[in-house]
Amino acid sequence: MAPTTPAPAPATPARRGRAGVRVRTTVAATVVVAIAFALGGLLLALALGRSLSDQAASTAEQRAEEIAAQVERSGPGVLDPGADDPEPTDDDEDDDVEDVTWQVTTGDSLVASSGTGGRSLPRSEGTTRLDGDRYTVAVEDVEHEGTRYDVAVAVSLDDASDSVTALVPLLAVGLPVAVLLVGATTWVVTGRALRPVEAIRAQVASIGGDDLAARVPVPPSRDEVARLATTMNGMLERLEHSAEQQRRFVSDTSHELRSPLAGLRQTAEVARSHPAAIDQAELTEAVLEETARMQHLVEQMLVLTRTAEGGGGRRQGDVDLDDLLLAEATRLRRLRPDLAVDSSRVVPARAHGDGPALAQVVRNLADNAARHAAGTVRLSLEDGASGHVDVVVEDDGSGVPADDRERVFERFVRLDEARARDDGGSGLGLAIVREVARAHGGDARVEAGDLGGARFVVRLPAVADASRRAS
Repeated sequence: MAPTTPAPAPATPARRGRAGVRVRTTVAATVVVAIAFALGGLLLALALGRSLSDQAASTAEQRAEEIAAQVERSGPGVLDPGADDPEPTDDDEDDDVEDVTWQVTTGDSLVASSGTGGRSLPRSEGTTRLDGDRYTVAVEDVEHEGTRYDVAVAVSLDDASDSVTALVPLLAVGLPVAVLLVGATTWVVTGRALRPVEAIRAQVASIGGDDLAARVPVPPSRDEVARLATTMNGMLERLEHSAEQQRRFVSDTSHELRSPLAGLRQTAEVARSHPAAIDQAELTEAVLEETARMQHLVEQMLVLTRTAEGGGGRRQGDVDLDDLLLAEATRLRRLRPDLAVDSSRVVPARAHGDGPALAQVVRNLADNAARHAAGTVRLSLEDGASGHVDVVVEDDGSGVPADDRERVFERFVRLDEARARDDGGSGLGLAIVREVARAHGGDARVEAGDLGGARFVVRLPAVADASRRAS
């Protein structure tokens, strides 16, 4: 059996689109240039014909004025009735009798002429036909010794017609050649301009969801295509970073949920295998503890998700930050009587945003400070730079090492892993603080505090006229 030749692969939509752009650009450029050249050629021919006709008319007027001057000075007798031209000048010596003809009349009588062969010239200016040829006529009136004479001079327009006729073949040949050159140049230049675009398209088409590290080639030219490639590489970098964050978030979440789920399963297996080995109250307490831990983790994850999605359509408004801090100070005093909670530096301040989200920020900072404080927590509000307000929460604990002051805002990061788990920390609280702050146009940072521990600062855009009342 003879081997079959595989059919060529059909052109992809991108290639068809590229060819379409190239063809459309070439056709459009060629049509526009062809129309422009055709109009230009037509205008050139008309302008040349008009210029030569005006030149012939000027010549006729000049000759008529010269003859009229001679008749006025010496009378028509000085004119030779059979002569080709009176007193020819240097410019006139080469003129042909068929090109210039004249006559002098008085009334209906022909006094003198250049040998018109019986042809009678009109006595009005304009164009006329003599023996089938076109002439332009100039007429002058003159008086000599009481007799009025009419001087008429006709100049042939054949030279103008011949020049225009000679120009037409040149235009008919030259213009199509020029149009073809423009079309070919446009085709080549467009193809070279679109080649980097095709390379970018092919690279983007080959990038899969699991290989976002690839980048499109950036052409060396500093044009729109290069800027497009740079923009696409920036987009791919952001997508890669987002995908990496998603993978890490899913992995960390799975790891965090595994521990309470494993504890629940182990407790349930022991209760089923050895019902008498575990007290009912102890079983209930273990289940409640692990489910509360999972619930807290899920709630924190939901807060992060809503913040990343822009708040999920939550209601925005002016939020009294001093009320939030004073409420947290009251809560800490109730839950931790052993802590000295200082709220004396809380001053009236407002921020525009999502009230529950900002309340979550303050609570996370307060819980974090209470978890690490040795005996004192301080909550305060300070005027920030450029119309901002700083929410500040300090403690007198061990603080955060300088090398870890950025890491603490990452998801599931615990500097003291064992103590954080025992105290109920999920590793998401400070990540939520920074995400919410940035979603409100601010930011969060940690530094060394005056109390000797950590000083967390959340900067938010302030609302003017916040001092509506003392807190």
